[in-house]
Amino acid sequence: MATRSGRLAEFKVDEEPQPGSDVELLCEDHNGTYLLPFPCRRVEGAWLNKKTGEKVLAQVVGWRPWGPAA
Repeated sequence: MATRSGRLAEFKVDEEPQPGSDVELLCEDHNGTYLLPFPCRRVEGAWLNKKTGEKVLAQVVGWRPWGPAA
């Protein structure tokens, strides 16, 4: 099992993605870290589910580009 710090090393934590970029989010709760199974975007300071437009309510701790390179 990957450690929290090992998992975070795979994600950007101190910058925002380019506008319009689809990203994969690493989130965290009392059980640990997990990935959201859908692409997201950063819009006006909020993380949104790209497909539904709904705001992501989870605690986001990192992001990386969505897709095969992720």
